[in-house]
Amino acid sequence: MTRWRDRAPAVFFVVSALLLAGGAAAAATGADDASRITWVAATVLGLALSVLWTVRSVLEHRATVDVIAVLALAGALWVGEGFAGAMITLMLASGRLLEARAAARADRELRLLVERTPRTARRRQGDRVDGIRADEVLAGDVLVVGTGEVVPVDGRLLTPGAFDESALTGEPMPVERPVGDDVRSGVVAAGPPVDLVATASASESTYANVVRLVGQAQATSAPFVRTADRFAVLFVPLTLAVAALAWALSGSALRAVAVLVVASPCPLLLAAPVALMSGLSRASRIGVVVKGGAALEALAAGEVALFDKTGTLTHGRPELTSIVSAPGGQAASEALRLAASLDQVSPHPLASALVAAASARGLDLELPTDVSEVHGYG
Repeated sequence: MTRWRDRAPAVFFVVSALLLAGGAAAAATGADDASRITWVAATVLGLALSVLWTVRSVLEHRATVDVIAVLALAGALWVGEGFAGAMITLMLASGRLLEARAAARADRELRLLVERTPRTARRRQGDRVDGIRADEVLAGDVLVVGTGEVVPVDGRLLTPGAFDESALTGEPMPVERPVGDDVRSGVVAAGPPVDLVATASASESTYANVVRLVGQAQATSAPFVRTADRFAVLFVPLTLAVAALAWALSGSALRAVAVLVVASPCPLLLAAPVALMSGLSRASRIGVVVKGGAALEALAAGEVALFDKTGTLTHGRPELTSIVSAPGGQAASEALRLAASLDQVSPHPLASALVAAASARGLDLELPTDVSEVHGYG
């Protein structure tokens, strides 16, 4: 059922597009009856779904511009304007498809979060290390976390280590932690293997709580209110009044239907999803993950914004700005040359900054040999 609900907007769009195109092809070949039947079928499809959406909105006590679409589609059937009805149906389907894609983006982010949950751990018992499931870890167990492995549970370090904590904090640079420091599940060991003692089970650890909170936020969030529906309170009565006036003055129902077709909210229903999808895509390209269209729209009402500085307001790449030499010591350029020469073989972000600064100054660097880098000691 859930799979069908996810695919319904795409199916609606494809069917309505095929019916509109099929009717146009039939009309081009002179098969007027076939084109009329095809367009009427598209209109009936759009009318049935619009009635369903309108009834659902009424039951939820929400104003909706879908009622205008219902009247426009019904009017198009009444006066025999199948092509107009088919066009309205296609635009309705396009808007629904774009809204569904915006909502699916948030679900995809949650799935990726869940898939990254640590599944296994390595427990040390004496001289033996056994692989176990993460949910089998108990507080007090001694665990071994290798280079590049995800810390499976919250723990306290028995040996120093360096960790990539970007999954939790957004901080791109590895964080060096000494013996006795607490580490949280979900971070990645960026240095040599470390030993830690578990302080919580997998279900009670930090990463599991993050996944749980994100899931609860999505499950309890307020229903998405389309931008077009915010105009419904004024737009719907005004449209009905103008349509009634056109009918009264002309004495022709065709005039009233024309007003309803022109006032059909398709431009509104399309404009908001297109803008939201463009915004979400643009944000994704620059590394900003937005929960969905509703969250993006809510930003317009925000008055205060809180940002994590590193990697958000800054590039997350340190740069050398000045060099201060000790009195009587080596010249600043020579100190930089020696430090950068040594740092050529280090992956640390600060080392990269020194090498980049030396290269920018045109310093001749020497290639060091027999270098040993010790992580976790600052």
